[in-house]
Amino acid sequence: MNPRAALAASVAGAVIVVLDGTVLTLAQPALQRDLGATHAQVQWTSTGYLVAVASLLVFAGRLGDRFGHRRVCVLGMIGFGATSAGIGLASGIGWVIGLRVAQGVFGALLQPATLGMLRAVYPVDRLRGPIAVRTAAIGVAAAVGPLLGGALVAGPGRRAVFFLNVLPALAFGLLVLTARVPEPTAPVRLDLTGALLLAVALATLVHALVALPDQAPALLVAATAGVLFVRHERRTAHPLLPPDVIGRPAVGAALGALVAASAALSGALFVGTYLLQDTLGLDPFGSALRCLPLAVAMVGAAPLCAVLLRRAGARRTTVTALAVLAAGVLLLSRATGTLGLCTGFALLGAGFGTVMVAATHVVVRAAAVETAGVAGGLQQTAMIIGPVLGVAVATLLMGPDGGAGLPLTVLAGVAVAGTVAGRTLPGRFIPVANEHRDPRDRAPVPGRR
Repeated sequence: MNPRAALAASVAGAVIVVLDGTVLTLAQPALQRDLGATHAQVQWTSTGYLVAVASLLVFAGRLGDRFGHRRVCVLGMIGFGATSAGIGLASGIGWVIGLRVAQGVFGALLQPATLGMLRAVYPVDRLRGPIAVRTAAIGVAAAVGPLLGGALVAGPGRRAVFFLNVLPALAFGLLVLTARVPEPTAPVRLDLTGALLLAVALATLVHALVALPDQAPALLVAATAGVLFVRHERRTAHPLLPPDVIGRPAVGAALGALVAASAALSGALFVGTYLLQDTLGLDPFGSALRCLPLAVAMVGAAPLCAVLLRRAGARRTTVTALAVLAAGVLLLSRATGTLGLCTGFALLGAGFGTVMVAATHVVVRAAAVETAGVAGGLQQTAMIIGPVLGVAVATLLMGPDGGAGLPLTVLAGVAVAGTVAGRTLPGRFIPVANEHRDPRDRAPVPGRR
């Protein structure tokens, strides 16, 4: 596939998913009111999607490795758009929940493919730029989404929110479909048993974290399925997680940093909503204005991180960014004025945007072209588990008076804990898996002249 077309499709896929999540949150009250649904039913429009997408991301990435990321991306993009249209037309909450679960399935197909395509068409020493562009686009979507969603709900109504993604998804799906260029595929057997065990483990874990605190049985099921999955992967001849991906310390360290960063960010945003509106008495619009520096800083940090990766390396860049993120969370726990709040949110965006680019670059680059889909699936899974974990921690620690000090301090500690993983990342050179198989990967490796 043409690199520009792959980058456009990757950016479009990421933006569509982010927009869908941000605008849905604003549409949920109107959805509950129009369809006569309960709060629990409306909550399942989010939970059902999260459970579906988290359980299938890695297997979807493996499907891309097996059948081609372009094909899987087309299926995910068009399916995501079609289910969005279905949700907009649905007349009952049951249909909305079912279609949101189906949308999660297509989202799982789409997201790893957007990273797998980049790894397939760009040499490893040129991946920093495309990943930075993708991350910056996510930041823009996160900033625009709430404003756009609020305007649509207040104007045309909540149905317009779900039609928002239909035309872009179909258009970019057709764009990728018409790019009939041969792409590398890996003739491997699919590990269906491993995929099922991992799906059960992740689905029950996500559901348990969302529904805490009374979820001990679900956590037990998740742990049991996880143990069985690890045992199966060690014994099978065709594991779902190939050794050249999961066996590389850089990948595990980058995923750990992503989980810590996304947990700290999402938990802080959750607490920050109550801090701004309940404690400080700001209205939703005033709260949104004070959060805006987060998106601006995230957009600016993405291209800067590409430069830092080249000059300072992944280890120093990620550790420093996690420290900046932790400082932002701590500042929010003590800030009361506009300047302090805006500065805290700006530090959150700068730190998280940098970690996201750096860690994603490590994960995608460290994988061989033949396993890029699995690597992308793992990266996206970390981006699901982290936010759910962060919100769960914040929910458990917030007192009845909505106090923000304790949960924000703990979340800052989560970001600091991520530096432990960050310190094990590679320096300026990131080794490439199976480098001899891909003649385009010419980046230097330590010890090689």
